[in-house]
Amino acid sequence: MKFILNGRLIEPRDFQPTTTLLQYLRQDCGLTGTKEGCAEGDCGACTVTLSDVGADGVVRHRAVNSCIQFLPIVHGKAVTTVEGVAVEGMPHPVQRAMVQCHASQCGFCTPGFVMSLYADYRAHAARPLARPEIDRLLSGNLCRCTGYRPIAAAAARALAEARSEAEASRDRIIDADLAALWAAASELVLDGPAGKWYAPRSERALARCLAAHPDARIVAGLTDVGLWSTKQLRTFDKLVFIGDVESLRQVRVVGGALVIGAAVTWSEAMPHLVRHWPAMADMLHRFAAPPVRNTATVGGNVANGSPIGDSMPAFIALGATVVLRGAAGPGSMAMEDFYLGYQKTALAAGQYVAEIRVPIPPPDQVFRVYKLSKRFDQDISAVCAGISMNFEGARARNVRIAFGGMAATPMRALNAEQALEGKALLGGARDPSALAQAQGALAADFQPISDMRASAAYRMAAARNLLLRFHLELRRQEGATSAIRLEDLEAQT
Repeated sequence: MKFILNGRLIEPRDFQPTTTLLQYLRQDCGLTGTKEGCAEGDCGACTVTLSDVGADGVVRHRAVNSCIQFLPIVHGKAVTTVEGVAVEGMPHPVQRAMVQCHASQCGFCTPGFVMSLYADYRAHAARPLARPEIDRLLSGNLCRCTGYRPIAAAAARALAEARSEAEASRDRIIDADLAALWAAASELVLDGPAGKWYAPRSERALARCLAAHPDARIVAGLTDVGLWSTKQLRTFDKLVFIGDVESLRQVRVVGGALVIGAAVTWSEAMPHLVRHWPAMADMLHRFAAPPVRNTATVGGNVANGSPIGDSMPAFIALGATVVLRGAAGPGSMAMEDFYLGYQKTALAAGQYVAEIRVPIPPPDQVFRVYKLSKRFDQDISAVCAGISMNFEGARARNVRIAFGGMAATPMRALNAEQALEGKALLGGARDPSALAQAQGALAADFQPISDMRASAAYRMAAARNLLLRFHLELRRQEGATSAIRLEDLEAQT
């Protein structure tokens, strides 16, 4: 195994495949500026910058949570910690701005903020950012004593600053070394008594690997499996990493569908999804936080089969299909048919999710996705809804409604769909009873449970109100209402 750490080539030896990058940095390398806070990718104290070569051949720089990334994932890549950002012994502009703006008190969280800002600084040319953009950028970093105003001021100052020639020269050297390392990197295989790690670089090699090890756990972004290791102390005999499989890292339009490879990260997928479905933007910005989205993959979220995964209700409402490949043979199925029970999918032994195909929307499609959670940023949904329909005049056609958080799997609301199919929902011909019928039909579609995120009664009430919200937005779209207000909701419930 080889990777670049703060500009130096590193070849780790004698480590377990489930050793986290954070553990290696602190315990083996003595780089203790990177902190452990939550050990689950929430607080951002462990943030480092991970640089690699994207599917387009361009070097990219991303902030990631080192606490849930296993060390082998950085093979052929470059890692920068807070100790490695200084230029010729002088503080980096991001560090300098944090000092000048008084953006640190206890300092525990400060390295994580620095590294999130440094990753963005490396990824973009100097640019002014408004406060909402800064808040989104730093939504994966928590501070409990300074408050965010001075940190936001530091971010605005640093990210607008032009690079010095010394910085630019240093960065060009690192990027060139990384490109050469990536081009020379071979398939990584770790075969030891503490566990096995396989990282194929082609689908053919992946299929062979899974045929030989059908009991292996497939991993990509590790944002879920990493938690199983750090929080549940689970062990894994065999791990197959698909993040280096080139064909699974691509996004393209084929045959009227947006095709997203299973190893495409959410940060990579977001601009493509928002381009075709602008209504996805709000949900995607609340889908975890940048350090998580920078490693979490679309295929991983789908294959995991969590009943509260944010992407599945939207994809199901849009008629997405899941493409499978592997030892059991190729195949595809509607996403709603992929889920058989709680965290149980149609994947056979030796099979893997290869692609997610989402039909490009026709001009008359109306689509919305809504997420309800206790926190605005970086929180698990209590209820998530995806609603899509086409219109022939005033009448709804091809109605598809899907919910997460309402059952053991993400599911379509078939009875609610039937209540709206063919009904007039627009203009003066609007059927005033259609909404109430659809809301009432949800009781036949779902029997939600109570847990720490929400009660069963809340979930049902919320699901009904999301149908109401969609209805109000339809009316606003045709000019019947202004922006949705609480007063509108209260007047019609």
